[in-house]
Amino acid sequence: MSRQRRRTAFTVSTDDSANHFADPFQPQTPLGSATPEHTYSPLGVRQPRISPWLQWVVEPRKSFKLLTIPVVLYLTWELFVPQLEPILAPISPYVRLSNPFGPIFLISHLVPTSDPEDPRYAKGGCDLLFIAYNIVFFSCFRQLVTVTLCRRIAKYFHIHKQAKVDRFGEQGYAVIYFAIFGAWGFVSPVYHNTRTRDLPTEYAQRVMSQQPTYWYRTEYFWIDYPHWDMKPELKRYYLMQLAYWCQQLLVLVLGLEKPRKDFHELVAHHFVTLWLVGWSYFMNLTLIGNAVYLSMDIPDMVFAFSKLLNYIQWERAKLVSFVFFVGVWTYFRHYLNLVILWSVWTEFDLIPDTAGRWAAAEGAYLVWWMRHQIFVAIALLQALNLFWYLLIWRIIVRAVRTTDVQDERSDGEGDDDEEGGRAG
Repeated sequence: MSRQRRRTAFTVSTDDSANHFADPFQPQTPLGSATPEHTYSPLGVRQPRISPWLQWVVEPRKSFKLLTIPVVLYLTWELFVPQLEPILAPISPYVRLSNPFGPIFLISHLVPTSDPEDPRYAKGGCDLLFIAYNIVFFSCFRQLVTVTLCRRIAKYFHIHKQAKVDRFGEQGYAVIYFAIFGAWGFVSPVYHNTRTRDLPTEYAQRVMSQQPTYWYRTEYFWIDYPHWDMKPELKRYYLMQLAYWCQQLLVLVLGLEKPRKDFHELVAHHFVTLWLVGWSYFMNLTLIGNAVYLSMDIPDMVFAFSKLLNYIQWERAKLVSFVFFVGVWTYFRHYLNLVILWSVWTEFDLIPDTAGRWAAAEGAYLVWWMRHQIFVAIALLQALNLFWYLLIWRIIVRAVRTTDVQDERSDGEGDDDEEGGRAG
């Protein structure tokens, strides 16, 4: 109670009771988290039944075992199978037994003609194995962060209510995931090329910084299309992002989260995102896809961090973080997305004349109607972002008018039990 009295008069909520504007990228309730018998929440949380074949989604031990199997098989092959090559050489001197387990957790389809100093990769069927492996990886990693790590941090900050502990875990995972992928999609610290002892740009930077599209030079989305040969960083980054969203859709389909009040918008966002990611990869539009990813991941990280401060009840830090978040969201989610839309509509014709046709063998797919298909997909994403953006401003307007906006749970966490739900 004393802690509640000391709360400052002006607080900003990052939740909305009518329509939860929570960012569509944020993770769901930690999977497999059991609600204890004694809880402050009047609502019991009951996890749906899951097929034994999908227990790895909610049990990190099982997902970890699945992750180790291909690695063990790969190492076993590398250790023992090469010993057979001298035996097979007299029979067939050209036999080279390639490791079949590598494509499961390593990117594949190296372009044979690419420079060894600057290797390039194409897309191919083995990419599905890599995606499947990383779906299991994100299931395991998410559980370890939300349940093992973040619950201890929540306990340190005297957050005891089970529903809030779960939400704290979600946002902690979101901060870690989007911070890593936001930085990976943009730039990272320089490191040396051990062969040449110098600092070539392609070895010193990450994904977007390697591309001619840095910083949103949108004409290069189309110039020299098709961009079918990818740098290894770009391909690994793209496929892991795709795996993350497939895992999020799996959570949604299995009903492992309690539906929010913006559930329909969240479902629409998931499908639009998978449409954009999968289609852009297939159509060799990974440069524009990377630009869209970056415009989403960075504001997601700032938003999740603001939510953590909200749960911890650091009022001043929460206010500053929320104001910063609104600026970041406006720039990345709206201004940069509108820049991309403008490029789709006005710069599409910069593609080479030879690429303006459907020629799968050459990796070219941009026939005339593809301009509209790309534009509609990104416009739908922008419409969903505007929906959440309006709710953000509704919170701001309410804060200015009332000067006291309480933190409300949009998903039925039961904050009406104030004294029971708060520590101290």
